[in-house]
Order: sequence, then structure tokens, then C-alpha cells
Amino acid sequence: MDDTLLKSIKQIEAYLHGDDSQVRVDNVQVTPIPEYDGERIKKIRKSIPVTQHVFAYALAVSPRTVEAWEAGRSRPSGSSRRLLQIIEADPQLVNQFVQVK
Repeated sequence: MDDTLLKSIKQIEAYLHGDDSQVRVDNVQVTPIPEYDGERIKKIRKSIPVTQHVFAYALAVSPRTVEAWEAGRSRPSGSSRRLLQIIEADPQLVNQFVQVK
């Protein structure tokens, strides 16, 4: 077994027995992912402002998916909701992925 891996296993074992002198423990708090309804998604898209097709491209989903979200026929998945949260906080981030000419 690789020495580095063996050393890591021993450090983890020591930590589990109360010795934290050889490890670094970071407590990370991730903000919850909000729910998004059609009106909120449309508001985010229009704040950029882009079409449903361009918005779909930026989110890596199909235009039909964005259309369904905005119409309330379906809801975005966890990863899409996280992207919506990021874009909602800073709409200009979309400009890194989409250039309107």
C-alpha cells in the first residue's frame, strides 16, 4: 500500500479516537437551494435579458425545459436550481457563457 495512503488511514483512525493533532477539520455550511416557480424563473431570465432559447443554452437545458418551467408544467432539478440561485444573485454572470452580438 502506498505510504501516503497508509499515513492518511492512520491519521483518520487517530482522529476517530479523539486525536485531532494531525488533521485539519473544516466545517462547511452550504446555503439551501431555493425552490423556483415559473414566475420567478421568468423574472430571472428577463433580468438578464435573454430569450428562453439563450437562457436554456446558458443553463445547459433544452428550450422546451425552460418553457415548461416558466409555464409551471415542471420544476427545475437541484443542479438547475443552484444555477438559478447563482444567476439570480448576479445576473451578469451569464455574460461569461453567452455573448449577445
